[in-house]
Amino acid sequence: MRTYTYLLLSTTLAVSLFAGAADPFVGRWKLNVHKSKYAPSECPKSMVIEMETAGAGIRYRSETEYANGRKTKAQYSADYNGVEVIVTGSNGLLAPVSLKRIDSNTVVASYVRALQVIATSRRVVSKGGRMMTITTVSKDKDGNTVTNVGVYERVDAAAPTD
Repeated sequence: MRTYTYLLLSTTLAVSLFAGAADPFVGRWKLNVHKSKYAPSECPKSMVIEMETAGAGIRYRSETEYANGRKTKAQYSADYNGVEVIVTGSNGLLAPVSLKRIDSNTVVASYVRALQVIATSRRVVSKGGRMMTITTVSKDKDGNTVTNVGVYERVDAAAPTD
């Protein structure tokens, strides 16, 4: 009986610690254009992503500026449970997104239109928490697969070190 009680307490503690651990995605991230790899004419001039804790997931906001001067904004709140949520932006409603946490430093975002996944973004935060790489796979207007890799640096004042 003691072994069972010890095992139960240990498991409860481990789950509590994981659930209470700081989400490494939370913070302010700035795109490093020089380290990123985008398809021709798709690389933003600048992009800032802000994520903060919201329930069992995050509240996401981004601001992007392109070489032609066009600026866009997007935002949503989503749990890491795979349930689709609405994304709003400067041009109204955007493709819904769902988030799934793969491990503590990896999340996959799936964007859906007409019941089909139109893009997936794999977000990975480095072990030290200073870098985030977002690899997005989608189709272009001709149906060809396009892979873009955005490398982001944390710009929080109290950021961890790699």
